[in-house]
Amino acid sequence: MKTILTQLVSLAVLLISTGANSQHRTGAYNETHRPQIHFSPEAHWMNDPNGMVFYNNTYHLFYQYYPDSTVWGPMHWAHATTKDLVHWQHQPVALYPDSLGYIFSGSAVVDLNNTSGFGRNGKIPLVAIFTHHEPKGEKAGKNDYQNQSIAYSLDNGTTWTKYADNPVLKNPGIKDFRDPKVSWYEPTKKWIMTLATLDRITFYSSPNLKDWAKESEFGKDFGGHGGVWECPDLFPLEYKGKQVWVLLVSINPGGPNGGSATQYFTGQFDGKTFTPFQTDTRWIDYGPDNYAGVTWSNTGKRKIFLGWMSNWQYANVVPTEKWRSAMTVPRDLAVEQVGGKYMLRSTPVPELEKLAGKPFTFTNVDAGNYHLTAKTGKLNGPARLRFSAAKMADFSVVLSNDAGEKIVVGYEKKANEYYFDRTSAGKTNFEKDFAKRLIAPRITTQANLDVTLIIDDASVELFADNGLSVMTGIFFPNTPFTNIHIQSPTRFNLKSVKFQPLKSIWR
Repeated sequence: MKTILTQLVSLAVLLISTGANSQHRTGAYNETHRPQIHFSPEAHWMNDPNGMVFYNNTYHLFYQYYPDSTVWGPMHWAHATTKDLVHWQHQPVALYPDSLGYIFSGSAVVDLNNTSGFGRNGKIPLVAIFTHHEPKGEKAGKNDYQNQSIAYSLDNGTTWTKYADNPVLKNPGIKDFRDPKVSWYEPTKKWIMTLATLDRITFYSSPNLKDWAKESEFGKDFGGHGGVWECPDLFPLEYKGKQVWVLLVSINPGGPNGGSATQYFTGQFDGKTFTPFQTDTRWIDYGPDNYAGVTWSNTGKRKIFLGWMSNWQYANVVPTEKWRSAMTVPRDLAVEQVGGKYMLRSTPVPELEKLAGKPFTFTNVDAGNYHLTAKTGKLNGPARLRFSAAKMADFSVVLSNDAGEKIVVGYEKKANEYYFDRTSAGKTNFEKDFAKRLIAPRITTQANLDVTLIIDDASVELFADNGLSVMTGIFFPNTPFTNIHIQSPTRFNLKSVKFQPLKSIWR
């Protein structure tokens, strides 16, 4: 636990380092491998997004943060805000570890009706619900070292007060008892907590965010179970007038390409029980580098998702010096029916258009060996690449540098799957399984090709088939990739190719 003096020193350092965006945007955010269109901390360790809430025209992002190192340590809730989902402002650390433990993942809500009683003088409270993780209990081999606690803010999330009677939900003796995602369920006028409990999800309800009653469990016999369940999220989406509930569950390990990943379930929820439509295992992103993602609360029918762009398999050892990890681009979620099944699709938020530079558009392109950057100029920073065709065929998009390093993103028709190959991507020896070919099934019944690539200095996000087939991967070349080739072993014509450079969010 930090002393008060240590906390004040850490806060002062953070305020000094983040007080003038005009300075740090041209300093820290010019480092090798530094993402230019993805949120990352100015320095030190970051993992799960937490407490994501929209209030007073501001999106709040809290996140797991360790201010004293670039590897995981005692968890804090760091804080950043954005008005447009693109440009970010760093804020002071919101929650520090205390006598009850580290501040693990959780959520935040707008308590509009003041059910908690925290509101004062007409001020609506924001309430954070998080896991207190007590390290001494863990070290001693106990099973009840994780409990759920709350804190509140009356100044739009700037400062937070922890509830004096924490924890509000005590551990019944479950080793992994964490990551509460809370939302208001209007039909019963109660708050619903979706909690990860070892190998399943447990639902709790409360009228006031303080007193919680168990409702049901889900998941022991559903989905992937290659590792512990974490970071759940439960929300409804509409599809042609029907309400479909979506349950996100992150799992580590056990992902489709190794390490950590996030699965999802579609079904019905009645305020007590989640009833799935499916028995198979599905993933919101088949790539290796999208984990612990959840959605912003208080956004109405629009559900906006953000994930941690890394993997626990190598997150602590990736070759960055002053910081570790970034977030994915924010993504809009929707439900679509494919072959009679309700599937989840995700697409980059349209707000990214704010970063778009002059487009280069080409039609009727022979994809045999198309040197795109010979026509657009060398790749120099982030970009968005879109292309479409009337039919599917084998193809690859090769990002490379003059040293011969490359990553390859493509599609193999015989296997009907997309792939991401980083075996020659540059720095790979920091982890034995980083350099390999990763795959994702094609999830659509349509015959046409529709692909968007979001390219940053050290990542690519692939969105295909209207966001039904998604892959996210990070990489670390010794020098930046500056060339883009589109290739195909067959006669393959692209209907259109659109390339747009994207401006850095830090300048």
